[in-house]
Amino acid sequence: MITRVRKKHLPAVAMALAMLLFMPLGLQAQGKAVDNLYILGGELSNSAATSVADIDEVMPRMARLGLNTVLVPAYWEFIEPIEGQYDFTLTDRVLEQARKHNLKVVFLWFGAWKNSMSCYAPAWFKLDTKRFPRARTHQGKPLEIASAFSEEVFQADCRAFSALMAHLAEVDNAAHSVAMIQIENEIGMLEDARDHSPLAEKAYRQAVPDVLLKALGIKQKGTWAEVFGTDDYADEQFMAWHYARYVERLAQVARRLYDVPLYVNAAMNSRGRRPGQYPSAGPLAHLAKIWQTEAPSVDLLAPDIYDTGFKAWAKQYDLPGNRLFIPESRCCDNSGVRALYVFGEHRAVGFSPFAIDQAAPSECENITAAYDLLKQLKPQFLPISSRKTAPKTWGLLFDQDDRERIISDGDLVLTCRHNFTLPWDPRATDGTPWPEGGAVVMRLNKNEYLIAGNGVVVEFKTQTEKAQEEQKALGEDGFAMAGEQSGAKVAAQRFTGRRCGILSCDQVRLNGEGNPVFIRRDNGDQDHQGRHVRIGVGEWKILHVKLYQYE
Repeated sequence: MITRVRKKHLPAVAMALAMLLFMPLGLQAQGKAVDNLYILGGELSNSAATSVADIDEVMPRMARLGLNTVLVPAYWEFIEPIEGQYDFTLTDRVLEQARKHNLKVVFLWFGAWKNSMSCYAPAWFKLDTKRFPRARTHQGKPLEIASAFSEEVFQADCRAFSALMAHLAEVDNAAHSVAMIQIENEIGMLEDARDHSPLAEKAYRQAVPDVLLKALGIKQKGTWAEVFGTDDYADEQFMAWHYARYVERLAQVARRLYDVPLYVNAAMNSRGRRPGQYPSAGPLAHLAKIWQTEAPSVDLLAPDIYDTGFKAWAKQYDLPGNRLFIPESRCCDNSGVRALYVFGEHRAVGFSPFAIDQAAPSECENITAAYDLLKQLKPQFLPISSRKTAPKTWGLLFDQDDRERIISDGDLVLTCRHNFTLPWDPRATDGTPWPEGGAVVMRLNKNEYLIAGNGVVVEFKTQTEKAQEEQKALGEDGFAMAGEQSGAKVAAQRFTGRRCGILSCDQVRLNGEGNPVFIRRDNGDQDHQGRHVRIGVGEWKILHVKLYQYE
């Protein structure tokens, strides 16, 4: 029962409790589509919004970096320091600063779990382990992880989350500064693949729900052990179902109170670790069917990408019914080109480097430069639903080992490479580690493209021309090496078909409608006399390329 609430928040909180009492949890609500979200984001470090002074300092700084959205924790321990007494001072200040600086906000509910642990639960919750039991390992060791099988844990978490959502409905309904809500943070079991507390063991002995068996195409019925086995990965499936069930109940409550898009984020199952060594049972790609089946009110399953293999991790989450959103990515000098890649390749909902408030100047510069390009491209990407034919896009992302991509587009072939594959930049060969290069490639019309990025080079050829091309070593000036025979002398057969040429290559900015505005012509040395178009490392440009064919 609520014993004290800041007076101006009493109507919203009372409404929230009434809705919880009289609306059944089985009711599913249809959430807002995420198609019109375009998040050029940054997530604050975990403690960056724990005081008004911190919020006042960090929010205008995020606006100056060029973000349009800030991901900000909403801490259970600050919202409900005493059970039943709610204080929204911090969330209100975040919204006030966001509106002042023309920013959107994604609130991250640090409730029962944050990075698996229950570290942001209030002291009154942590101290009462009888009422709010902990998860346990198979050896019976209690963990700093609240048990997802406890109804007391859920109800306490749900009351606080409901109060937050009701309050946001009251204070944000006109401004719509809240773009999305993240439910919990990197849910998952550690030390063991599943919870072995008494409540969890009771659930484990029950039959696997028919709806899950149907979703997975399994005909056998039985207990979790009978259907899935008893190894770590079987235990993870059991745990994933119950985490998803917990989140779905929160999501349904959120829908009733303030219907904004909802997502859950996952810590990756990387580096060869097993469930429990990584946070087991979170919304991971290999568990997506379980999560989507039991948590249909959640709009997105989102990866937090900190490990190598960025492109492979991102691809796993571009799934049917799940557009890619990266709420956390390692903040580094490559963050900018990675953002360009996910928008171009996956038409992402958004991208957000983590702890951007603590980023080095070079990291911030790259993010700012990339977001400037993406802001210009936004009219071409959105709104998706209003375009009869959306422009075809691709994403490029290269490093020293992964340096080329071949794109077939109708009768054309685009050979895309890292700019350091050209021999004339001394950094290409002097031992300097190659920074990642990346871009959005967008086809506007036949023989017309936009290339927005940094550190890439693109050649255009017809399909027949590409099939007949010769591989020749080039010198540092880009011409054939001394002593090389000419193509005419070594060609196996006479060239046939049409060739592709560059009609024009212009540096441009895009206006508010997404149309090119001329800056200068990149001809001669800039397009290597019509051989390719390129954007040097560190240049951050948009090129408007028109092609023609000849024979």
